[in-house]
Amino acid sequence: MKTTPIPLACMRRAGLAACCATLAIAFSACTTTTTTRQSFDSRPVTRNSAPSTMSELRIADTALESGNVELATSLYEKAVQADPHSVAGLTGLGNTLYTVGDFTRAGVYYDRASKADAKASAPLIGLARVAMRQRRFDDAIASYRHLLALTPDDPLAAAGLGAALDMSGDHAGAQAVLRQALGKNVGDPMLSVNLGLSLTLSGNPREGANVLLDVTRFPAAPPQARQDLALAYGLLGNREAAAEILSRDLPKASVEDNLRYYDMQRELMSQRAPAASATPTGTSASPAAIPTALVQTTRLK
Repeated sequence: MKTTPIPLACMRRAGLAACCATLAIAFSACTTTTTTRQSFDSRPVTRNSAPSTMSELRIADTALESGNVELATSLYEKAVQADPHSVAGLTGLGNTLYTVGDFTRAGVYYDRASKADAKASAPLIGLARVAMRQRRFDDAIASYRHLLALTPDDPLAAAGLGAALDMSGDHAGAQAVLRQALGKNVGDPMLSVNLGLSLTLSGNPREGANVLLDVTRFPAAPPQARQDLALAYGLLGNREAAAEILSRDLPKASVEDNLRYYDMQRELMSQRAPAASATPTGTSASPAAIPTALVQTTRLK
């Protein structure tokens, strides 16, 4: 899935900026992660010099990543007209629809691509992303587990599964998956960001901050990592550090919005703490699900 980041997360569309998929997916309304690629020549190709389908698919991929959805759609449609079972073409059409927010129709194309090749990873990730957008977390978890069965060491699939588990409220399960994946993919930034966010929102912001600091110390760290670190500092009560980090990527008004959000979340956490300590021995309080907008999403391959 090279997922179009998801990127990374806006806390709300009007007024509240996102802290963070996705949490490979991933995942991730959300802060949007943009990918800059070299520009390409999109002039029409004459009939007598038409490139191969493979070349057109590469152009379509680049067009979609550059934001030219119309050109990408046209080229993917041409590929599917030439071969109705083209996994790349069908998945590409799913990606274009996902990009414009038509998740239901995107899922139809991902499903067709997956049926054309049950072992293809991109359609499975697409199906999982759609399920997460539609808050069908059990379906997303099933898709990611199936993908991991096919590619056990794939960090993209593990990041997506961690995000899906986190969004369903299973923070412990998410952290176990992410830690295991990091053991096989040491230093993977998407896995680390998802783990840091999971720890932060499951009530361990200090540990989450430590994980995120390892990512953000690199100059090329994604904005999502910094925003998640700001969230951790905000939940720890360090508004000054949170504001300094947020100001690198967000306008002043959005910084203030986020700081107010952190204050509210810190208050809610303090209220939940006594309830959790009062939980009878042998039981556990039900964990809160991570808001979709905070999840680092995985990207389609």
